[in-house]
Amino acid sequence: MKLIVGLGNPGFKYHLTPHNLGFMAVDRLADDCGVEIGNRENQALTAATEIVGEQVVLAKPQTYMNLSGMAVARLLEKYSLPARDLLVLVDDVALPLGMLRIRARGSAGTHNGLKSIIGALQADDFGRVRMGAEPGHESGDLSSYVLGPFRKADLKVVADMLDRACEAVRVILKEGIPAAMNRFNQRVQTPGP
Repeated sequence: MKLIVGLGNPGFKYHLTPHNLGFMAVDRLADDCGVEIGNRENQALTAATEIVGEQVVLAKPQTYMNLSGMAVARLLEKYSLPARDLLVLVDDVALPLGMLRIRARGSAGTHNGLKSIIGALQADDFGRVRMGAEPGHESGDLSSYVLGPFRKADLKVVADMLDRACEAVRVILKEGIPAAMNRFNQRVQTPGP
């Protein structure tokens, strides 16, 4: 069994924001599997399903981004899973919009959600699918950008990236992280201003 966690902030006002790309990706995985992420457990919304023959729990922590680690740690404990059976889907403003970067482990960089998870688990050996959210235009305050809605012009790129992120999850589950890294860690053509 694997725990697949999308990071984001609960509430409609954050729905289509860069910081909620993780929520959007796990919602898309749930839609593809015909399940709804609606079970409340351990400060998260979850759904149990199967992806490419692997039993998974899809989760969206409801603790807000900066406290995501509390929910993730509790879910891993509930399902008796080690950190290496965790896969986190997360935004990354250091990557161009539309780009994916898959890693088997590593630092949190500047991402507070990943910092919270690493701190709660005292481990960084979990997979992550980082989804590029760099503004590509003058954005002023970065926190306002990641918590504000995507520009309409960017929604097609976002939708394509979410499709590729979901495909990357399937490859990770079936073939492993190295295979997914080889296939998906590529530069993409970024949209103009």
